Amino acid sequence: MRKSVAVFVGLLMVVPTVAAAQPEGGRSARPLSVMTYNIHHGAGIDGVLDLERIAVLIENSDRHWRARSNWVDQPAWLAQRLKMHYAYAVNLDRPPANPGEPRRQYGTAILSKYPIKDFTNTLLPLYPTGEQRGLAVASINVRGADLRFANTHLTSNNNAERLEQTQKVVQLLGTSKVPTLLVGDLNATPDAPEIKTLTAVLADTWTKVGVGPGYTSGAAKPIKRIDFQLHSPELTPTSATVPVTLASDHLPVVASFMLH
Repeated sequence: MRKSVAVFVGLLMVVPTVAAAQPEGGRSARPLSVMTYNIHHGAGIDGVLDLERIAVLIENSDRHWRARSNWVDQPAWLAQRLKMHYAYAVNLDRPPANPGEPRRQYGTAILSKYPIKDFTNTLLPLYPTGEQRGLAVASINVRGADLRFANTHLTSNNNAERLEQTQKVVQLLGTSKVPTLLVGDLNATPDAPEIKTLTAVLADTWTKVGVGPGYTSGAAKPIKRIDFQLHSPELTPTSATVPVTLASDHLPVVASFMLH
């Protein structure tokens, strides 16, 4: 049987920059550029599956799940194309659609310019009518400093289930002093109890440094902000933008930080 591969909904990516700054006191800080992007299995609002335009978007600023991903191992393809390290978290795992075809997997991925030292994925609370979601957490060493990078895609159709998922996320991330970023398509707006559960422990990057409403859904005419970057106090945000692109049905969120 061939190796399992899959399509993923959310490409959540951390791209540390190269230069270092010298903040007050002479301690070195490390600039980071971070993108969170629900790539909609690589298909834009025109219905065309085009991973190259996703890669170009990443440069400038779904593993297999049925035939909609063209049976391409999308995290591996993007990692190779962008010369990045990657880790992939499987949340759904199904048998092949036809004998001899790859297993069908669905989940989230993290791409990083720096090596990923450790990676875990924890399944989140699931209701009987829901779709399994997970919290992927990568440990990345950025020029001598540890960064914990967490990535999730919460349920879209049940507020109570989503609230339990965020409560589990808070429990899993705990009170560690390791600099932490949580990114993803959270499928709720900033005023929702689910988001407030998260922002009680992690700051909403957009409210700190973003300009305007920061709407990310849908891509052609965005009307709500449901894609987030949340950060711990050890990270200082310096900017946040929402690039305009029709490469997915969501818009990406790109933010810059200083990692101390």
